[in-house]
Parts: sequence; C-alpha cells; structure tokens
Amino acid sequence: MRRTPPRYGRARTGARALATAALAIALGAGCSTPSASGKATTPSPDDTSPVGACTKLISYWAKESITGGKWAGLDWEQKGLSNQQYEIMDVIIKNARAEQKRHGLASAKKLIDRQTKQRCTEENGATWSSQNWRPPK
Repeated sequence: MRRTPPRYGRARTGARALATAALAIALGAGCSTPSASGKATTPSPDDTSPVGACTKLISYWAKESITGGKWAGLDWEQKGLSNQQYEIMDVIIKNARAEQKRHGLASAKKLIDRQTKQRCTEENGATWSSQNWRPPK
C-alpha cells in the first residue's frame, strides 16, 4: 500500500525554497557594485566596528529600560553587553531617567543617543572581558 506524503511536507519544502531564495537575494545585495569612479565598492549596511556595535547595543537597551520594554529585565549577559558596556549603560539610564522627568521621553532618548555615542567612542567600543562580572559601583 502506497502512502501519500502529508501536505505539510510540501509546504515545508516550499518554505525551504523561499528561505533559500531570500538568502541568495540577501547575499547578492552585498556584492560589489561599480561606483561613479568605475571602481567596485562594497556597501556596508551596518557599522560593525567595536564603537558602532557598542553604540547600537547600549542605545537600544537603555531605551528599552526607560520605556519599560518587554525585554528590559534581561541581565547584562543576555543583552550581549560587556562589563564595561553595562557600566556605561547604567550611568546613561540614570541620566536619561532624570532627563525624562524634566523634559519628557523624547528628550531622554536624544540624551541616550548622544551620551552613548560619546562614551562608546571614548572607550573604543568598551569591549573588555565579561569574565568575573561585578555589578557597577
């Protein structure tokens, strides 16, 4: 007796093909393209430098904290922060909460962006080890 494959098998195959096509498109988007000078350039969609990563992480999590976001209660390690980044974020959140009381949420978010960029630049990404973590003083 011959069994007919379940319908979800075909759907799963279709989903796999769709995911493969999406991956191919995404990879193709990162390929070199000629610039106005005729030389090939590779676009960089995200700043992956230590300073850029630090700025994005701290800014995101600080804003989540002051707005009471769903994941704001995660610990430093779950947020992907180094010890040094966590210490910076702790200070920035305190400053942002004070700013929020005085001038509102929009002003607090601007302060977060400004101070995060400044501190991450000063600390060159603040990526020192996360081993033997101690809470900020």
